[in-house]
Amino acid sequence: MGLFTIEQAREELAALMPVLDELVALRADAAELAASLAPGGRPTPLGGLPEWKASQARLDELMTVVQQTGAELKGLAPLLVDFPADLDGVPVLLCWLEGDRELAWYHREDLGFAGRRRL
Repeated sequence: MGLFTIEQAREELAALMPVLDELVALRADAAELAASLAPGGRPTPLGGLPEWKASQARLDELMTVVQQTGAELKGLAPLLVDFPADLDGVPVLLCWLEGDRELAWYHREDLGFAGRRRL
């Protein structure tokens, strides 16, 4: 996939928000189901092993949807999505972290999250 402009990345993020919201909700369900299946785990009204397997399959589908856009899913808990871009000739990743209200951060490709700066 190619590089995103800031505007393209913001548009793609807006289109992905329902997918990202579902990922967050499903992640919580999968964690609860997994805990219930562990030795000594508490039962959950969410179900059991079949529901856990279904949640894992759906999580995989949703992660694939994100990656097919050209965005990079860097983290699941919390969700971290990077959009490859170029700012003034410098390779960067436009960076969205779960809880951000908008795409307002970037970091150089070689620095990672620790080098995150406001756009």
